[in-house]
Amino acid sequence: MSHKAALIVFAHQNPASFNAALRDAAVQELSAQGFRVTVSDLYAMNFRASATQDDIIGDLKNPDHFQYGDETMRAWTEGRLSDDITTEQRKLQEAQLIIFQFPLYWFSVPAVLKGWFDRVLTQGFAFSLQKIYSKGVFKDKKALLSFTTGAPESMFQSDGIDGDINVTLWPLQNGILNFCGFQVLAPQIFWDPAHCPAAVRAQMLEGWRARLRGLLTERPLTFAPRELFDLSFQGGFRLRPEVKEEQKAQPFGLSTGHHLGKPLPPDDQTRAPSAGGNRK
Repeated sequence: MSHKAALIVFAHQNPASFNAALRDAAVQELSAQGFRVTVSDLYAMNFRASATQDDIIGDLKNPDHFQYGDETMRAWTEGRLSDDITTEQRKLQEAQLIIFQFPLYWFSVPAVLKGWFDRVLTQGFAFSLQKIYSKGVFKDKKALLSFTTGAPESMFQSDGIDGDINVTLWPLQNGILNFCGFQVLAPQIFWDPAHCPAAVRAQMLEGWRARLRGLLTERPLTFAPRELFDLSFQGGFRLRPEVKEEQKAQPFGLSTGHHLGKPLPPDDQTRAPSAGGNRK
């Protein structure tokens, strides 16, 4: 692939943090592979988290009943989104690989990164009714969540007090990334580095470097393709009856979200399937 480009969307306020070290490792390893790497340091940029009418230049279509999604879609079509949004959209368009580097805050992303999703992934630019999920706008791009936690892995097991990490990741990986069509690579999770010895953090960092060297050869996570659903208002955008019938014989649900009242498929949001169809 010539002229490879990667975007790292970085959401940590401390330049001396472990997250910053992970960011720097990614820049170094990807640059060595020939990538042109761009970093959006959201805190350093003072990137605004709130999605408001300030994101639109010029007149509103309906100022008396402001609808953010409708107004920003119209502004995107007419080239009237604020400069900070259009700058990030250009970076995203140019990149084949996008890494989101952040600490897990309240089982989700920091507010500034949520604001990036809210404001940059504008309707029309990032999705439309016709271009979602497996036919999404960004189906030729790979995306990856790389994050640190404040708790050990045992707390995020199915029997751990924080619950199954696969459930935690579903809204981010399916509801945002897969919804926009990204090929979602398995997340890189750094469990509780703040309470680990320095030698363990060094091992984490080296493991990340090693993964980055082979990242583009990895298979993405699997999600239910949109062809399995009746994409009509009459059908309620639900699984087709014949698909539900076929799934009755399966021991696990189709995915973390489409569990059909069954046990969740193991490691659904944390490990990609192997070539033979099983998760690694």
